[in-house]
Order: sequence, then C-alpha cells, then structure tokens
Amino acid sequence: MTDPIDRDGLSHRFWERKPLEKLSQKEWEALCDGCGKCCLNKLEDEDSGAVALTRIACRLLDDSTCRCAHYENRHAFVPDCIVLRPDNLDSHAYWMPATCAYRLLWEGKPLYDWHPLISGHADSVHEAGVSVRNWTLSEFDVPEDEWEDHIIEEPV
Repeated sequence: MTDPIDRDGLSHRFWERKPLEKLSQKEWEALCDGCGKCCLNKLEDEDSGAVALTRIACRLLDDSTCRCAHYENRHAFVPDCIVLRPDNLDSHAYWMPATCAYRLLWEGKPLYDWHPLISGHADSVHEAGVSVRNWTLSEFDVPEDEWEDHIIEEPV
C-alpha cells in the first residue's frame, strides 16, 4: 500500500532533536503512524477521567487503510474532530491512544520500533498488529448507548 504521508527528505530521527513545537508541518504530519486508533470513538469516565477506546469508528475512518476518508475537510462532517497541534497537547494528548507518537513524545517516551519513521515502511504498524485495520464497527451501526459493550484493550 502507498503511504499517504510524505516522509521523503526528512532529517534522520528529527523528533529526537527538535521539540514538538519546533516541528515543520511536514515533520508533524510524519509523526502519524497510520494506526487509525485516534479515529475510534472513546468513552471518558466522568469520575476518574479515564479514557477507554471502543471498536466503534468515526464515520470517516476507512478501516482498510486506517485513514480518514476526508482528512482535509473532516470538520465539515465531524465538527468535534480533534485537531492535534503542539499548542494543544496539554489538553488533548490524554485523549490520544497510548501508542500515538504525539502522545509518546509529549510524555517524553520513545517511538515504538514498528513506527514507520523507525521501520522505514508504512505497513509496519499493521504488520505489528497495532492498527485498527479491518476490525472496526461503524458508528452508524451501533447505537451510542451500546458503545460501552465494545470497549477494547489497546494493542501495543
């Protein structure tokens, strides 16, 4: 499969040398591993604030590619879609999957070996079994009051 993220010409291991707020847009986008877990609907415990992932995917997730079908104009379809940026990580990183590169780097942790920036190929996230490829359920098919029945343990 062709990787839609342009990683050509990036400095070797740039994320280890530059703070997140100093990354170019291309470097920022390249941090996405393509797992698709950020597009899973989540449930937040009102008391503890703990966030649980469900198998219920956003209506825009193409679960065969693990990519948003309308990434550039997703807010026209899903107004509350989180746009993660260096300046909002403090308020949104906890909402991201535990394996998310943005969250890992924000927490001061290294990227996993299966991350495309380390492995050198886009399918490594799928080969490692970390992505949501071909196992999500559509939010159109599962009523919201049943999402709790579809909470998953995050694959790492």
